[in-house]
Amino acid sequence: MDIRPGNAEQLGATPIADGVNFALYSSVAERVELCLFDQHRTQVSVDLPALDNGVWHGFVPNCEPGQRYGYRVHGPWDPEMGQRCNPAKLLIDPYARQLDGEFDWHGPVFDYVPAKDGQLKPCAKDNALFTPLSVVRKPSETDIRRPSVPWAETIFYEANVRGYTMLHPDVPEADRGRFSGMRNREVLAYLKALGITAIELMPTLAFIDEHHLAKAGLRNYWGYNTVNFFAPMQRYGGPDPVAEQREMIEAIHDAGIEVVLDVAYNHTGEGDSTGPILSFRGIDNLAYYRTEPDAHARYINDTGCGNTINADHPRVQQLILDSLRYLHADIGFDGFRFDLATIIGRHSNGFSTSHPLLTAISEDTTLQTAKLVAEPWDPGPGGYQLGQFPDRWAEWNDSFRDTVRRFWRGDKAKSGALAQRIHGSSDIFESRQRPPFASVNMITAHDGYTLADVVSFERRHNEANGEENRDGHQHNFSKNYGVEGNTNVESILAARYRQRLNMLATLLFSQGTPMLLAGDEFGNSQGGNNNAYAQDNATTWLDWTNVESDRSFLDDVRELIWLRRETHLLRLQDYVHTTSESTSSDATFDWFNSNGERKSNEEWASSRAFSAVISENGSAVALLINGHAHPTELRLPLLERSWRQVFSSSESDHFERDSESMTLDALSVAILLADPS
Repeated sequence: MDIRPGNAEQLGATPIADGVNFALYSSVAERVELCLFDQHRTQVSVDLPALDNGVWHGFVPNCEPGQRYGYRVHGPWDPEMGQRCNPAKLLIDPYARQLDGEFDWHGPVFDYVPAKDGQLKPCAKDNALFTPLSVVRKPSETDIRRPSVPWAETIFYEANVRGYTMLHPDVPEADRGRFSGMRNREVLAYLKALGITAIELMPTLAFIDEHHLAKAGLRNYWGYNTVNFFAPMQRYGGPDPVAEQREMIEAIHDAGIEVVLDVAYNHTGEGDSTGPILSFRGIDNLAYYRTEPDAHARYINDTGCGNTINADHPRVQQLILDSLRYLHADIGFDGFRFDLATIIGRHSNGFSTSHPLLTAISEDTTLQTAKLVAEPWDPGPGGYQLGQFPDRWAEWNDSFRDTVRRFWRGDKAKSGALAQRIHGSSDIFESRQRPPFASVNMITAHDGYTLADVVSFERRHNEANGEENRDGHQHNFSKNYGVEGNTNVESILAARYRQRLNMLATLLFSQGTPMLLAGDEFGNSQGGNNNAYAQDNATTWLDWTNVESDRSFLDDVRELIWLRRETHLLRLQDYVHTTSESTSSDATFDWFNSNGERKSNEEWASSRAFSAVISENGSAVALLINGHAHPTELRLPLLERSWRQVFSSSESDHFERDSESMTLDALSVAILLADPS
């Protein structure tokens, strides 16, 4: 095979006029073999001939897009010192745009064999038949036309490509579980009618099933076990997953909806020191991963997944930035939700808001229009950092989730905390000069109960995960209203229905950016499993028959979403305060007790019935809340206004126009509007 020095600046496999440039960073390699494969997996190998600044590179004339390849890195094998080079193992290019073939746990996928003395010895068996091959891709020339929805108008909708389409009656069998299923005409029509503005897809980048799941006959459903930060997951995309993913995004864009991708840059599927070798470990272990300072054989495990990406290394920072640029500018994603995002802001001595990687992402010109959303916590020391991310970022707000659940299930002294969450969690974000959109408000997400399960289960039911029901959250702040799980008792079903509506009405009334979990709008249940990461089956696949059986609830949710979209006071771009405190805005946010008087600080501890009123230039919107277990009369504030009821979670709640008060049923909410006179 003819090969000559290439370009060290173009990492990955880059097709140019008459061949392909290959470049791989490894500061520890002594040789790097480029291995090319034909359709029968016959291998031809040649050494990359040039080395510049730790980048091995070579140009192969007459090589074309579609070529399958991998690397074998020759270098030090010394696990005690954190060195894991093993040329017997074919490695995935960290910059590969596509992968071909499945990872197979039955092959020699480990780079070591255990010895009697407890030390690891290098495994000499070739793994090429058991690991995916990298594929050369031609650069995209797609013209991306984005909906570009402003933050203040954004409503997120979290979904899983497989779970959303596997049981959808209008998705053809061949498209179920794939990107092509998500661009189905009926699926897009449903999303558009629902009123959400951005679908947040759970990870679609290439990942593998964990070893313990494979041995148990289970599969990773969530996708947070990434092995490459560019290539799409093959099972989602058929023969050409890159093109199919682009086509999905284009179709969703045409429906006026943005597409945000959940990315897990915090760890990889190579796991702990006894895990498999796929890519990073065999290329430059100490560059890509954080290890214990005095014991490099052991990985720091701030993620709880076996390893932790080394966000302090310049080449890791470059890799993540290049991945984001590619996914945004070439593939078309409109933004990113960063799983365990504190990892990419963590130095060896802790998290920093001004970490170079966070700063680089925030200031990158290619990413200037991308929405950035952090999951602001991880299991490591000092891992909870809600409110601490840079200005451009929004953050998942678990305080909103927990407060809303606890108030509506009847926990004491939660009214004041609920008011703070409805106000957009200004106590968390405003002091750092962050806008309301920075708070991504949610009741549920993939991790935990669905909304139907929040009102149906008080104990987790994760037995199917194979961990003796020890996994998942213990504190779910849920209530079953008399029966654990399914029931036909009408009074219990009515209570559950109303509480689901109460929580979603609170979510969509609150300042900030709301996020719904797919299926919550029609009662989707996971049978009480609150950690269904391993359930790629009917447990997690949306049961679309519920659309008809829970039609009235779906209609109510659509009404709430469209009410939010049509009422600008529910999505203010800046924090506003009470009439007495407001100095910089015509808008005000006031709180009233059941007598229609402004609430005093002392009342928050005991009162569970109150009104929140947002006003501006004569217009106003009011949320009336009765958190008591009995009907309660609320006198309306600002009696000079003419109010009209636009929503209620109870059929018995009815407001007569121009009335001075309204009696709310037990555990219910109502929303009123007042137009300028």
